[in-house]
Amino acid sequence: MIKLLNVITSMDPVYGGMCQGIRNSIGDLNPVTTTNHVLCLDDPDSEYLGMDKFKVIPLGDKRTSWGYSKHLKKWLIKNLTTYDAVIVHGLWQYNGYAVRNAIETLKSQNKKTPKFYIMTHGMMDPYFQKAPDRKLKAIRNLFFWKFIEQKTVNSTDGLFFTCEEELLLARTTFSGYAPKKEINIGYGILPPPALNKNDIANFRKRNGLLPDEKYILFISRLHPKKGLINLMNAYSDCLNEHVNLPKLVLAGPGLEEEFGKSIYNLVKENSNLKNNVLFIGMITGPEKWAAFYGAASFILPSHQENFGIAVVEALACHCPVLISNKVNIWREIQKGKAGIVSEDTQLATAESLKKFVSLSNIELQEMKNDAYIVYKENFTMTHASKQYLKAIENGAI
Repeated sequence: MIKLLNVITSMDPVYGGMCQGIRNSIGDLNPVTTTNHVLCLDDPDSEYLGMDKFKVIPLGDKRTSWGYSKHLKKWLIKNLTTYDAVIVHGLWQYNGYAVRNAIETLKSQNKKTPKFYIMTHGMMDPYFQKAPDRKLKAIRNLFFWKFIEQKTVNSTDGLFFTCEEELLLARTTFSGYAPKKEINIGYGILPPPALNKNDIANFRKRNGLLPDEKYILFISRLHPKKGLINLMNAYSDCLNEHVNLPKLVLAGPGLEEEFGKSIYNLVKENSNLKNNVLFIGMITGPEKWAAFYGAASFILPSHQENFGIAVVEALACHCPVLISNKVNIWREIQKGKAGIVSEDTQLATAESLKKFVSLSNIELQEMKNDAYIVYKENFTMTHASKQYLKAIENGAI
């Protein structure tokens, strides 16, 4: 039996990627051979806790944007010796520093310590240091890297990456980057539920779509990184050119935030967009899967995307994807003919939309079939979990 501790700031589903990745990976590991615990800083009374099949330990008392909690280091020093490996999820937060510091303390006391890994979740991508809207954050990260994060990264027993593209990009971001190991463990999702036509019909009805009306689906946080401004302008340009596009359904949190409001206003002030773009908020469970299964295609023209769980969820539902080549799994998509890959520009996004709607029924059906094949051959959780556990076992045992 190998005992693993995952450390993350929050398991709130609204944050998507990292916590969903934990849920996916743990869900496919054999509970007979592995024990998985998740340590987070969520309030113990949070409504989304208690729904997972694995043990979640919420410490609460998270303070500041760094995610500091006075309880974390104390808990780690008291409990780390009982684990074979600890995996910190993400960078730039107190949890990585606290784990490193706790391990150093235990070693100074000649106590057993677990192997220490970080899963970067794309946070070493050079995009974050170059994006025009992140200048202050880039300076902050440079400061944190020099005085805290560099030592944390280089002290681990290994960094985990979800794909080769992410691993290679991480080497280009900061000087002094010298981890002991870089390990591409892959990534994946659990199989989606079977197609349910009633759920699809209910989804369409709830969101004002006709029973057989086609739509293009976007599921992600409403955030500048997702390429939404290019998507809105490209979609509008196509409609101005009388391109027969399906409606565009935007599903995801963030509408109440400043950027989300700006996208909403952009749509409402444009007659083309106002009549063809639907904001439906965050969706989960059967409604999310119905949205994927019923979509003509899924679109994510991101300026940076470490992996893109929603992209893979679409593939698993036989849904072709329209993505930018800044989504790190674009090579697998392109090679498998599971969708259309373009640059992350307004013009390229428009061309991608035009190309998709010009496909014949036969070409579209082939793309749907290829989408599922790409999922099965590259992104099942079974394959990713084996790689994940193998990497840990090789270091921890």
